[in-house]
Amino acid sequence: MATGPVTQQIVRNQQGTQKPPANVHLSDVEDCLVYDRYGNGIPFGRLYQDKTSIIVFVKNFLCYTCKEYVEDLAKIPKKSLLSADVRLVLIGQSSHCHIEPFYELTRYPHEIYVDPERKIYTTLGMRRGEAFAESASPSPHVRSSMLRGTVGSLWRAMRSPAFDFQGDPLQQGGAIIAGPGSEVHFAHFDMNRLDHMPINWLLQLAGVETVDFSDQPKIIHV
Repeated sequence: MATGPVTQQIVRNQQGTQKPPANVHLSDVEDCLVYDRYGNGIPFGRLYQDKTSIIVFVKNFLCYTCKEYVEDLAKIPKKSLLSADVRLVLIGQSSHCHIEPFYELTRYPHEIYVDPERKIYTTLGMRRGEAFAESASPSPHVRSSMLRGTVGSLWRAMRSPAFDFQGDPLQQGGAIIAGPGSEVHFAHFDMNRLDHMPINWLLQLAGVETVDFSDQPKIIHV
């Protein structure tokens, strides 16, 4: 990255205020195992050891806001990441058996792993439970209403071969830009299901070409 590492927690609202810097110590979680779609485990630290990585932690795979956020992440061209030498990684907190259906649902072409025991989530201090601020800006990546989104999530849960919540429904996610090595350049921990970091902000911070989401078809899956 062009500038020196900046580790910060940003809360988006109309006044543009910021929280104090977040203390994120990846050395505490680098040996925790994450699992791919086949159930193979690798140390979390391997995901950012050799290059800068944008690591997005989702609330859970069943959450409609996460689904729509990841559908926009899927629009990031692989060639843009390769050109910037940046890795994009998604982390969930379900069983690995839910990765393949989530790939198919969102058409996300990049890496996905899971932390089924939430060791990384909890050790890094990601929120469990939601906090809302009246001045908070809505996520630019979520298009469904709460009612429509919740109904769609319940329908997908009922159709799933393994009927579960695909993770702790109270767990919130976040985003980290780290590497090479354990150096953290940026961190944002979600306060609630709509508090996703705007994708183009993450891309800019990591030195990746931004994406024009406005011209993309708006398709809502139920």
